[in-house]
Amino acid sequence: MGAQGARPVVLDAGALIAFDRNNRRVRRLVELAIEHEGALHVPAGVVAQAWGDASRQARLARLVGSGRLSIRNLDVTEAKAAGVLCAASGTADVIDASVVLLARRHGAVVVTSDPDDLRRFDPTLEVAAC
Repeated sequence: MGAQGARPVVLDAGALIAFDRNNRRVRRLVELAIEHEGALHVPAGVVAQAWGDASRQARLARLVGSGRLSIRNLDVTEAKAAGVLCAASGTADVIDASVVLLARRHGAVVVTSDPDDLRRFDPTLEVAAC
């Protein structure tokens, strides 16, 4: 996220959970993306991983309902691509694969609590650890 504007950002489940827990770093990354009109993306499966009880997850519920997140469904084309990526990397985590695919599609930085998991899919992936 440089001076010329915010890069697109993809959030994984760890980032959404950290945001909900008011993690200062993740909250600031989200705020910067919004302030500089950067795109915030998240696969729908990531929302499912992070979601529990909206009455206890006020920050997350507000972010998800704000219209600021582009929540991407896993359609058949994306599902097949995630399967291919899983097979190529020797892992079965379709949700992490969908995070990587979304980041690649948008040239995005991934905010994640586990960069090593995502780098198994793509060692060149740009990540910001939370």
